[in-house]
Order: sequence, then C-alpha cells, then structure tokens
Amino acid sequence: MIEYRLLVDLEAVVELDSLPKRDRSRLLLFFEKLRSYPEHYASADERDDRGRRIDIASHAGWLIYYWTDFADRHVKIMKIRRVAGGTRLQGRKK
Repeated sequence: MIEYRLLVDLEAVVELDSLPKRDRSRLLLFFEKLRSYPEHYASADERDDRGRRIDIASHAGWLIYYWTDFADRHVKIMKIRRVAGGTRLQGRKK
C-alpha cells in the first residue's frame, strides 16, 4: 500500500478552523482515510484551469475537492464546501 502525504490548501484550512470541533474532527478523520486510498473516495471529478483532474469526495454533508499527485505521493486538498440540501454528485459511476 502506498501511503500518501496529505497537504491542505490555506483556503480549506481557514474553512476547517471556522467549524465546530465535532465537524472539524469528522472531516480530519475522513482526510486520513482519503490519504490512504484517494481513488476509492472520489464520487465525481472536474478539470482545473491546467486540465488537471480534481476529484470530489462527498462526506458528512461536505464536498472535498482534491487531487492526487502520484509522482510526489501527495493528496492535495484544494477546498471543502458544505453541501446544501442534500445535493447529489453527478459524474462518476461506481
């Protein structure tokens, strides 16, 4: 098993810092799972302005936008967004 290093963008850190401790802890535990198996949790994906695939995982009312840098063995969390009204992700079928 490849163990990835987890990197979190400042935008996501600011969002995490504003959350109640319970929500923040729940997301941090999910980040640990994501670090171990990033390809397992992606529910959808989109492309950034460079054409790089950004995976989107849904967890506990949040969307987590991240990409996996296989060469450097990093999972890079770009942003997190609260899901409004049970929004379902479209895109990737499992």
